[in-house]
Formats: sequence, C-alpha cells, structure tokens
Amino acid sequence: MSLMETYKRFPLRIFRGKGSWVWDENGSKYLDCVAGIATCCLGHSDNALRRSLGKQLNKIQHVSNLYHIKEQEDLAEYLVEHSCADKVFFCNSGAEANEAAIKLARKYGNQVKGAKKPIIISAKSSFHGRTLASLSATGQPIYHKGFEPLLEGFEFFNYNNIDSFRNLIDKLESNGHSISAVLIEPLQAEGGIHPGEKSFFKKLKEICTKRKILLIFDEVQTGVGRTGKLWGYENLGIEPDAFTIAKGLGGGHAIGALLVKNAIDLLKPGEHASTFGGNPFACNAGLTVLKEIEKRKLLTNVNDRGIQLKEGLKNIINLFPEYLQETRGLGLIQGLVIKNNSELTSQEVIIDALKENLLLVSAGPKVIRIVPPLIIKEREINILLERIKKTLYKKLK
Repeated sequence: MSLMETYKRFPLRIFRGKGSWVWDENGSKYLDCVAGIATCCLGHSDNALRRSLGKQLNKIQHVSNLYHIKEQEDLAEYLVEHSCADKVFFCNSGAEANEAAIKLARKYGNQVKGAKKPIIISAKSSFHGRTLASLSATGQPIYHKGFEPLLEGFEFFNYNNIDSFRNLIDKLESNGHSISAVLIEPLQAEGGIHPGEKSFFKKLKEICTKRKILLIFDEVQTGVGRTGKLWGYENLGIEPDAFTIAKGLGGGHAIGALLVKNAIDLLKPGEHASTFGGNPFACNAGLTVLKEIEKRKLLTNVNDRGIQLKEGLKNIINLFPEYLQETRGLGLIQGLVIKNNSELTSQEVIIDALKENLLLVSAGPKVIRIVPPLIIKEREINILLERIKKTLYKKLK
C-alpha cells in the first residue's frame, strides 16, 4: 500500500453513489448517513451539480487570483446577500478557513487593540482543524498529543458556560493580556454534538461587544443548511463578526471561506492568499449547491427529516435504556449518545452497522453521529432508523 497510514479505514471500497445511497465494488448498496462527513449535501451524483460542473469544465476550471474571476464574484455576492457578512475570502477547506480567521483575529489584536501578543479564546471540546494553528485553537488535548509545541496565544473555557467564560477573560485581563477574539462553534460537532444555548450566546455576544472582542463562528460543519437554517448562528438569535464555512458548501468538492463584516475587513493584498482558493470550478459548485438548497426548499426538508430522525432515535433509546442516554443535535446533524458507564462504544456500533448496509460516523467514543445528505427522504429516514435498531438488537440483545 503506497498511502501513508493517516486514516484507519473501514473495510469498504465505495465505487459509485446516487442520492443518499452508495455502492461498493461488489455491487452491495449502502444508505449513506456520513455524506463525506457532512459535505455531500445534495447527495451523490446530483443531476444539477453534474450539469453545472460539466459546463464549467468545458469553459475553464482554474485561473489565478491575480485576475478577476466571475464565478468567485457571483458566489461571494450570493453569500453576502444571504448572510450577515459583507466580504468573503475563499480557500479550500475548513481548516484553511479557520487559519484565515486566526490570522484576522491576530491582525485585529495587533492593529486595532494595540496588543503585541493577542489572545484568542476557544471552547473546551471544540474542534477547528488539523493544521498547526487550527489545532492549537482546538480544545481537545487528544488531538494535541505528539504535535507539541503548539502555537501560543490560545486559552479555553467550558462551552455553554458563561461563568467559565467570564472567569477566564477576567483572569487574562487582570494579568495584562489582551483578548482579540473568541473562536467558537454554534454547535460542537466533533466534540460530541452539543448545540449552543441561546442564553449563553446572547451573553457571550454582549460581553464581546462591550470589550471589543471579535466573535468568530466556526460554521464549517453547521453552515449551508445542516441545522435547518442556512447558517448555524441563525438558531441563536445573534450575529457573529465573522464566520467560517466549508464542508457542505461544495457539495463534495473542495472549498472553504471566511466571511466578515466590513468593520473587520482588515487583511490587505499580500497578507493572505490561496493558490486554488476561489477557483471557477469550486465556486461554480458552491453557487449551484446554494441555489439548489433554495430552489428545492431543502431547509424545510432538513427540519422535517430532523424532527422525524430525533423522534425515531428517542424510540430506539427507549428500547435500549441501559445502553443509550439521549439524542442531541439540530436538523440533520444528530448524535445518538451512549451512556458513559456502558462498555459499548460508538465505533463498535458503526462497524456493526456496516453489516446492515448503513454508513455512520462517530463524534467521540460515546456519540454516534448521523449527518445524511440534506435531500434524504422520509422513507430513507425510516430505513436508517430500522437499520440502527437492527444493529443494536444484534449487538445487545
């Protein structure tokens, strides 16, 4: 095998896909509730996406950002018109988008607040990426091990806990530190599917505004309709100063973005860049995805299917109360939580679900994450629930 062993892969080679389904090389059919880890929001081999990208390849797929790119400008205009942002920077992934956000936060700290060593605050159990800066902003020590020393300038508080946040900033400021930004997910995804609480985020926003601290949302997994709103922050009743997106934006194609309000549009020519970021092919994919979400009214589907999924998972929990604790999440990002005192792990369930031709993914050792395409149908949710139930029966009964 010529590949570096950076992934522990399941014994499955996926050959093709259509809608919410994929087939392996032997022709076996699987219901895909991983969707490229929340990226294939229109499902697999979507007709609109295929047509649009085919036309784009017949025209041009990449030019440098040395020139004006119409597809990039069109996508940026759509994003600005449909969000709280005023300007957009394009890159290729969520980690890159968060890197851009971190650079912006440091520029803000240096230029606006006059800090030589500005601090960025993040939440414990957060996940912001695997590059060195985004890893340093991630509040999970398990991801840090072996990659020390991490970048300095990051501190952490307990998610959804305003007292923990207040205590941290009071401590930092009393010791002479300047806080430039808070980088936070509106719903912690990799950290166990923990939705943000409105009351917490309202107070967080008030404190950040009063102390001139940037509020930056990591919407890499929650953005582009995953929670039933186009953006995760819409569930919380506040607007961030900036937010990052990726995953679902390209419908399975590589693209990321940092969106900012005019007041913090601080990065100037030569201070940040991306060779492939905002290329015509990726931006065509992004604009097609967003327009199809709007055209097909997929946000309604996400909400309807999310309610159906949550109710179905609650019924499954009632069947296995000694093993399962709760379900949590929004829209079509749901977590089935295993009790901590149970020996059962999420990975065990995911491996056994493969035998029932169902693809799932974990969000930690005790949370089974369910992130199907946004196009998933009512009958497919019923199939999903039935296969989870069958997997658990065979495993536990």
